Amino acid sequence: MANFGGPNDFYTSGDNSYNFDMPEFDQELNFQNFENTPTNVPPNFDLNYPPNTNNTGMSSFYDPNAYAPNPYDQNDKGGYKAGGGGNTGNEFEDEPPLLEELGINPNHIFQKTLAVLNPMRGADQQILQDTDMAGPLVFCLALGGFLLLSGKVTFSYIYGIGVMGSIAFYCLLSLMASQANVTFGAVVSVLGYCLLPMVVLSGVNVLITIQGTIGLIVAGVCILWCSLSASKLFVTAYSMDHQQVLIAYPCALLYGVFALITIF
Repeated sequence: MANFGGPNDFYTSGDNSYNFDMPEFDQELNFQNFENTPTNVPPNFDLNYPPNTNNTGMSSFYDPNAYAPNPYDQNDKGGYKAGGGGNTGNEFEDEPPLLEELGINPNHIFQKTLAVLNPMRGADQQILQDTDMAGPLVFCLALGGFLLLSGKVTFSYIYGIGVMGSIAFYCLLSLMASQANVTFGAVVSVLGYCLLPMVVLSGVNVLITIQGTIGLIVAGVCILWCSLSASKLFVTAYSMDHQQVLIAYPCALLYGVFALITIF
């Protein structure tokens, strides 16, 4: 655009009137035409998906038929075809249950609970060595909940005494059962399951007071019950023959502390 934008482009020379006529340009503006289709585009070209050019040698990153299930194929389970790299259809069928992935075995929980309720009942050694924390956690929460209904906020005492007692029993059993592999998780699991009689005692304390003579007798029975069950499970789990009395005494001391918390 030559000679445009000068001082005399918008007014005449004779007077001060302005001239708003568009100036002439020295060259024309050429606009391209997009109506014609290029001749080098193949006739089966699709703008949405690249053509399937397996025979022509061109690479294609998407094939709409690669992931479609074949309704007439008996072996097709609804997954991707070969080359699609996807689901085979049996992936979710081979997955374990959700409780098993979380480490919760309802059968083991039931067997351990029965072994605590009946100390004379035998239990499987593999089940007792399982590091199951679901049952002990539920029993600790139940004990704290019953004591809370009685007007006692003792959650910190329960977990604190439980952790210190578990550490002490782990050290004791490691020295006494030298031939067995004692794990801290199994010790915590057994001590937590044997807390069930104390949960029953705290539930009775919600209904009636146990600070009298009868209450002390019931608390003594619960302490004996807990210590007998825990010592039986420890002896069975770690093959500690003729040592149940030695283990029952520290168990009685530990559960006696929980009984004092429950009564007073």
